[in-house]
Formats: sequence, structure tokens, C-alpha cells
Amino acid sequence: MKTISYSTAFIIIFSFLSLILYGQEKNDCEKDITDSRGKMVPWEEGAWETGKYRNVFLEAGYSKADIETKLAKAYYDVFEGPNRVYFEVGDSMAYVSDVKNHDARTEGLSYGLMVAVQLDKKAVFDRLWRWTVKYMQHQGGSRDAYFAWSVEPKSGKHNAEGSASDGEFYFVTALLFASNRWGNETGIDYYGEARRILDAMWSKDGTDGIYNVINVEHKQISFVPERFGYNWTDPSYHLPAFYEVWAEYANDGHEQFYRDCADTARVYLHRATDRKTALNSDATEFSGKPMGRGRMGAAFRYDSWRVPMNIAMDYSWYAKDKEWQKDYTKRFQNFLFCEGIDTFNDQFNLDGTPPEWILPAGGFQKLRHSLGLVSTSATASLMGTQAKSWKFVDEVWNAKLEPYEDGYFDPYYDGLLYLFSLMHLSGNYRIITPEMK
Repeated sequence: MKTISYSTAFIIIFSFLSLILYGQEKNDCEKDITDSRGKMVPWEEGAWETGKYRNVFLEAGYSKADIETKLAKAYYDVFEGPNRVYFEVGDSMAYVSDVKNHDARTEGLSYGLMVAVQLDKKAVFDRLWRWTVKYMQHQGGSRDAYFAWSVEPKSGKHNAEGSASDGEFYFVTALLFASNRWGNETGIDYYGEARRILDAMWSKDGTDGIYNVINVEHKQISFVPERFGYNWTDPSYHLPAFYEVWAEYANDGHEQFYRDCADTARVYLHRATDRKTALNSDATEFSGKPMGRGRMGAAFRYDSWRVPMNIAMDYSWYAKDKEWQKDYTKRFQNFLFCEGIDTFNDQFNLDGTPPEWILPAGGFQKLRHSLGLVSTSATASLMGTQAKSWKFVDEVWNAKLEPYEDGYFDPYYDGLLYLFSLMHLSGNYRIITPEMK
């Protein structure tokens, strides 16, 4: 009969107790906390029905004056300050640059347009749109009216001819909002520009490998509207709220299709997010099944940061999937809270473990407590039902757009997501209706 030594037995018992204690610790951190503000109580109707938008910062106890100052400071930092990402060209144009990668992207230009229309900055919007049309939009050929997703900002040379579908998505929505806010008789026919993109989109039938931005069979946004990229997707591109806007204001005869796409996007997000952690992969099949690309694997990385913000926008504006969205927020914020409210990292495997390979950015390859994810996880508090949701709001309130300890600094992606978050949480990210003229 074999026996084991006391030391071996001790190791076995210690390991067993550690697992029990670790499990208990995880269970404890998933429980709600005590906060003087009580539990977060989300609104039960969307702004499309009520015309009202929550100022979560005000509910959290911050003053109206301080909120306005913080939002103005964030806009200044991103668009006007010494570390800005917005650059004017001549008397009539401007671009937004991913300064760490030395290019201008449809992502950044379209985000800049959305910020400008939301904050009623027409001159900024018009400058950005003129630059986008001149240097990014294809004029003729199979890609007509689509946009080159990456451009060298000084020369206007295309780094890539293809489109990233999220850029076209934001362009159309921002233009429809601009039409509602400023009309179409002030130098730019915003509605006509939106329709040009949409009408061209519907004319793409696969000729030269170019397709609709939306995979028509699956009623989901494609990763890119060409060749193999038409047959898979990116969860962070799924914006059900934008489809609802198109259905209301595009008037292009595809209203029911867009509403169907909004519903499909909501169902897709159920499948694409992990049941325990609520994390999603940067890329998936249309079924929601995670996809890996080379060393990246199927992991939650930079693109994925946008998903909680997109879901919160849909909740705030339309509230058509309330119960699932509230549960998603609970799972997602519980996971990050257990990782450490002021220390959680920015890349994960879908089960919450650290990825074997870290996706680099700006010459750095490390995990960090990134402002971009701090911002979007706080935006999820629009759907929060726990007291701990206030802690995420406090975290973004106390955050700063500044270099990290190792010198890495991203005023572009971190900065824009931070600005979006402040807009959402202060009630300044809205469905722009014609009544707002």
C-alpha cells in the first residue's frame, strides 16, 4: 500500500483550500455592494418614446456645472488642445488622425462627424465632411461612394482602397442627423450625401468582389463589404440603434429591412457574448461563434471595447431589449469589478483569462487599465441595476486623458471613446430629430 509524505499531503490540502477560497472570493465580488446612492435604477423607456435622456453624472451626485466643464474639457483635449487629433486644412477642410499610427481612418472621421453633430458644431462637421469626400470617398468604379478606410493625411494617398463597414455606418447616421439638425440648404445637402452612400450600397451585387455593407442574406453588418470579408462580422460594428435611425429618416424604401436588421443585431449580440463574463471576440461568424485571426485568437481586444457602449446606446434610445441588456450589464460589470475596478486589464480570453498573445498598439505590447475600456464600461451603467454600477461612473469621472506610466498615449481611440462616454452619461448623445433645428 502506497503512502504519501506529509509535505505532499500539505500541498494537496493547501491547493484544495486555495481553490475553495478563490471560488468564494469570486462569488463575493460578484455580489452587489453598499453605496449611499443605493442601487442604480435604469429608465424603462427609450428616448425615442420619451424625448428624454439621462444625466447619470447628475444622478451620481456631480454638479451640473462640473459636468459641463468636464465635457467641454474633453472636447477641447481631443479637438483643440496640444494633443488634439483634429487638424484643420486650409479654410474649409479638416481631418481626424490616429496619430499613433500616422493615418486618417474612416473610423475617426465618422466619429468626429458624430461628435460635431451631437454637440451642434456645424463648422467642424462641414470641414470634416469636405475632407472625407475629397480624400476618402471613391468617385466611380465598383467602389463608387464607398470610402478608403485608411489615408495618409498629408498627401491624401490611400493606404488601402477597401472599406471598413463601421465607417460607412457612422457616415450615413451622422449625415442623417446633420440633415435633421441643420437642414440641407446651407452648403451641403446632408440628406443627399447620406442617400448617395445608401443607394450605392444597394447597387453593390458582388461585381469585382464588392458588396452591400450589410450581408443581405444574414441581415448583419459585414466586416468589410468585399470578398471573403463580406461573410463574417465584428461585434463592435453591430449598432441596432443606427438601423432604427435609418428606418425612420433614410426614406430609401428599405425601412422594414433596416428594422429587421436592428432586431437581428440584438439577437446576434445575445449569441456573441459569453454567458458568464459577457465578453465577446473581436471577430465572429454571423452565428456569433468566435473567430480567431492568426496569433490574435478569439479574444476580447480593442474593437470589443465598443460593444458595451453600443448596447447602452440602444438601451438609452430604444429600450427594445431591456431585460437582456440589463443582465448583460450585470455580468459584464461583475466580471470587471472582480478583476479590480481600478486595475482591470484591457484584453481577455472570453472566459476572462489573460490572452497568451497581447495585441500591440503604438509600439507597445502590454496589458493596461485603458481609458477606452474604462469609458465604455462606465457607459454600460445606463443599463445598470446594481449599486456597483455607480463605481464605474466614478471611475470614468476620475479618469484623465493623459500618458500612461510607461509613456504610451492614445488621444485618438482612448480620447474619442472617453468623449463619447461623457456625452452618453451626461445625456448629450441623442437621436437628432428634425424638431431639434
